[in-house]
Amino acid sequence: MAIEFSSIRKEGLSVQIANAIRSAIIDGRLVVEERLPSEAELSDRFGVSRSTVREALKRLAAQNLIRSERGSSGGAFVNRITRDEAQESLVTTLRLMIGMNDIAFEEAIEARFTLESACLGLAAGRCKAEDLAELRAEIDRQRSPDLSDEDFCASDVTFHSIVGRATGNPLLAFQMAGAVEAMQPLMNMLVYRLRDRHRIADLHEGIANALEQRNADAAWQNLEALASYTRELADKRRAPRQGSGDTSNN
Repeated sequence: MAIEFSSIRKEGLSVQIANAIRSAIIDGRLVVEERLPSEAELSDRFGVSRSTVREALKRLAAQNLIRSERGSSGGAFVNRITRDEAQESLVTTLRLMIGMNDIAFEEAIEARFTLESACLGLAAGRCKAEDLAELRAEIDRQRSPDLSDEDFCASDVTFHSIVGRATGNPLLAFQMAGAVEAMQPLMNMLVYRLRDRHRIADLHEGIANALEQRNADAAWQNLEALASYTRELADKRRAPRQGSGDTSNN
């Protein structure tokens, strides 16, 4: 097993050990389903107590990088992270960054729509009939007068996640779904009282129609209109605060 041991310092040992094992997993030096050395072996290799090793393993387990199995053939094994687990981690990280003001609202809008803009070219060429059917089902939901604000937000997220999936590229679909799920609810929360649902549904329908027609340019135009409308709503929301001396992004 190729884990770097020589750079371990005498502070934050459990964190350093966890990072060393994590690096070995990410770099492919430890492969999925490979069994890690025992706590006693790791303790000897790192020159630390077993309790320190145990704490490091707990950190890795919390990140879903390893799992523990009991029995004679048990131990700690490199875990196979599912897409759902990876996306949950991505969403949590992005929401923390935005929520803690490391990312401004305008920057979040820019990132979210730039990513989707990059997806539209592929989606226009690769979207399937089932993708289009799902997009239109969400548009129908969004036009329902009985739909709650919470359900409208959820449908909004689903619509744009389907656009990512329509690219046929699993990495783009993963990134798009994670970004939209992380950013869109925050945007919706900030501007939902001001938005016109029918206008948003119309723009979504424009995107769906363009994808059905394999027209990437028309899809981009509708997406840009949606981005502009989102910025317009954000500006309206900020205006009263700026007038009262509050210039915060959130």
